[in-house]
Formats: sequence, C-alpha cells, structure tokens
Amino acid sequence: MLIRILTALALAIPAAPTAPVRDITPAAIDAVVRSYREATGVPGVAVAVTRGRTVLHTAGYGRTGHGAAVTDRTVMAVASLSKSMTALAVLQLADAGRVALDAPVRGYLPEFTPADERAGRVTVRQLLNHTSGLSDRTNPSFSAPAVRSLREAVAAMRTARLAAEPGSRFEYHNPNFQLAARLVEVVSGRPFDAYLRERLFRPLGMTDSRSIDTADELPPSSRGHLMVAGTPLALPEPPAFGAGSGAVLSTARDMAAWLIAHNDEGRGPDGTPVVSAAAIAEVHRSAADGHGLGWQADTSASGTPLIEHDGDMMTFTAYQALLPGTGYGVAVMANTGTLHRDAQTIGAGLIDLIEGRTPARPGTPLVWMDLTTLALVLAAVPLGARGIGRARRWAARRRPAWQSVARLLPYLLPPALLVELHRLVSLLYRGRDISWLQTAYLYPAFTLLLAVTSGAGVAVVACRVTFLLRARRGRPGPGVDPARAYPPADGAPSPASESGARATTVPSAVTDGP
Repeated sequence: MLIRILTALALAIPAAPTAPVRDITPAAIDAVVRSYREATGVPGVAVAVTRGRTVLHTAGYGRTGHGAAVTDRTVMAVASLSKSMTALAVLQLADAGRVALDAPVRGYLPEFTPADERAGRVTVRQLLNHTSGLSDRTNPSFSAPAVRSLREAVAAMRTARLAAEPGSRFEYHNPNFQLAARLVEVVSGRPFDAYLRERLFRPLGMTDSRSIDTADELPPSSRGHLMVAGTPLALPEPPAFGAGSGAVLSTARDMAAWLIAHNDEGRGPDGTPVVSAAAIAEVHRSAADGHGLGWQADTSASGTPLIEHDGDMMTFTAYQALLPGTGYGVAVMANTGTLHRDAQTIGAGLIDLIEGRTPARPGTPLVWMDLTTLALVLAAVPLGARGIGRARRWAARRRPAWQSVARLLPYLLPPALLVELHRLVSLLYRGRDISWLQTAYLYPAFTLLLAVTSGAGVAVVACRVTFLLRARRGRPGPGVDPARAYPPADGAPSPASESGARATTVPSAVTDGP
C-alpha cells in the first residue's frame, strides 16, 4: 500500500527539468579524473560510475599513502557516506517491523539518557535527518574525551543537552548516527560491523566493505594526505571515533554495487531486495533542510534532481550522487583532506560530463596561500632572533612598569591564538566541533606559522623579562655610578663620559683623602 501511495504522489508532481541523456565512455571518465589530478596533484583517487543496473566504469588512479597503486579494489575511507549505510540498516529493521521511525529512540535504546528531559521525545527518524535537537555546541564529540565503542559513545552523551526542541530544526551532528548505529546493535543483537557485513554488504556483493570504530584502525591503503603548497604529505588520520557516522571502508567496485542498489529499488546483484522499494524512497525523500535519511536532495547545474552526500576527513574525502532522471550513479574517493574537497569536485566534474557540460578545470589558490604563509614562517625566524638580540637594550630603557608590560603583550598574542585555534575554527564553521589536532591538519601552513611566531614571541618575552628583572634588582642607589649599573640606551650619551666631565669640577676636598 505504501508503495502505491508513493507512486501516486510521484505521478502527481510535475516533472522536474531533465538534462540531455548522454552515453559516456570509460575513456571520457578517465580523462576527467586525470585532468583534475594533473591540475591539483591529488595523489590517489577511486571512481565508480553506473547507470541503472550497469557498471559503466570503476577505476583507481595514482597511489595510496604507503605507495601502492590505487585500483578499483583498493580499500579506502568513505567518511560520512557511511551515514547512508547506517540509515539503510535502520530501514531494514523498520521493514522487518522491529523499529518504527517515528517512535522514541529511548524505547529501543534505554541507555540513551542525556541530561535533558526533551531527549525522551527524540525519534529514530530525527536521528537520521539531523533534527534530534542534539548539537556540536551542546554535545561535542571530537574535542571531548575519546571513546572506543558505540556503547561508550552513547554513555558519553549523559551530560549532553539539546540545543533545540526535537524535530524543530536541522543541525548536522555526527553522534546522531552513532546513536542510530548503537540502536542497530541493540535491536539486532549483533555488533554493528557484523550487521552491516551480513545483512547489507554481503547481499549487495560489497565483499571488501566493512566498518571500523576509530581512526587508528584505518588500514595502510586508507592512509591519506595533507596538501601543503601543492605537495602531498602522507600522514595518519587524527584520532577520532566514527562508527555509524563516518567509519565505513569500501572500494570503487563495492560502491558501484551500492549505487546500483539505490537506483534499482534496493535490489542486490541477483535481483533479491535487500530493503523494500518504499525504504529506498524514504531515505531519498527530502525533509529537513533538503536532507533525507543519510542523503541530501539537491539539483545539478542543469536543474535536474540530484540525491547526494559527501564525506570529509582530515586526510580523505568522498562523494556519492544519484541522478534519478537518467539512472546514473557516481562515487568518488580521494586520499586528500577536507579543505581541498577533491572527491566532491571530481564528482561534480563527472556529473557535468554526464549532462553534456565541459568540466571546469580547477584552480589552485590554496597553493599560493600556502607559499605566502610559508614565506612568513621564514621571515619570523630572523625577526625573533633580532628581538632576542636587542632584549638587553630594551630592558635598559627607563619606562614605567605598565608600559613594559603593554609592550610585551603583543608577543603573546600568537601563543594565545595557537592554544585556542580550534575554538576559532569552530566559530568559522558555525559551531561545528573540532579538535585542536584536526585544526592543525585542516590548516597546516597557518598552524606552522602560529607555532613559529609563538616560539619566537615567547623567547623574546622571556629574554626581555629576564634582563628587565636584572636591571630592576640592580637599580643604583644614591652615590652609585649609573654607568656601571645600566648600559646606555640606544643613541643615548654614555653616562661614564658625563660623570667623567663632571669629575673635573668636583672640589678637591671631596676627592682627596684626609
């Protein structure tokens, strides 16, 4: 009955604009990816493009962080694309009558007990479309003490409060999907990774896909990069917990199977439904702020319907998109960090190709920003050395104490910014939670500049304060020659010469002994 209702509603809605249907070739797909890599230097990319039940192309390009060639079987992180998989696992349980989307979460997960009575009204659906009322501002996850399991992640929410009434507004929040994954564990009686493998990945033919809990479990092939001045630096992903929200590992070949299932009403490779067609329609349906359940409804540059979701890690990005009007599906994984959004930009280029547009060649403004920042780093070192070398003369100048303190404070601004950098970046990202180390990965050149200027500033302050204290302790008393107490200030006449000149006028009775 639900399927008939959804079908009738679809027929009643005026048709959306459609872009020209274009058959694309593997060579054309390769050309888009290779052109992008030549322009940006992104080290490794994996791509899947499908149409209907057909895999048009899966391929890998470049190398992983540990030097192996990327292929369509290379296991890579898909980041927040994981949310669409968590959502479909919940919808499987809903199909089986074991979960009701509009029932309170606490009915299935009694351990969900935040310090806010409104949490009892949060529904399963509200977790999956980010309208639970939970927020990074009231329930930080990345900057909070580390957790290692879904049970611990839910327990860590006991002190959390809601930032809004459940269902009242959209606010993207990773722990929503950690709660949903824990719900899957409790209702199914299986660990979350085991459930995904047995009930979702294996029936869809996604034999190389699995879920981990924390970033330190990433395999070598999922070791990504920072890009600094156009140069890739292979680094481990900063510590973070992501089960349910961002910790699925997959391959281009497996992602092709995933896209096909979504474009074929939830059927696996043998035609057997993994979930109902109504469940697939439900996860794609736009609700809060354009979001469905683990997906987002949007339009392409041609104005045609687009169902998509992207994923960001500090050393990886990912993107997936479905074009319902033409039956195409696109998935991209790139082993570079979130600031560059390489997977998303390559995905947009492939959609341009599908719809008959020429993909735009990317610019590289961040390269010039990094080069400028690194030049400032080099300049900070001699400037700091100069300040240290002049510390003794600075301390010798006579001034009130408050003026000395005021002159020292600007040197402490870079250290203060360095310590609080993650909070400042959080403000730039509209309150999204981020750890200090993640911020350093996000802006490596700027963080290096702050670190070097902080070191130089602290060294200058330490030297000046040391000489200032020595000068204060050695302040000459009455009858003490100031030339021996203080060195001359810059450009000042030598006190020794003045005292020598005055000595010729002193009466002999004072200078001669009895």
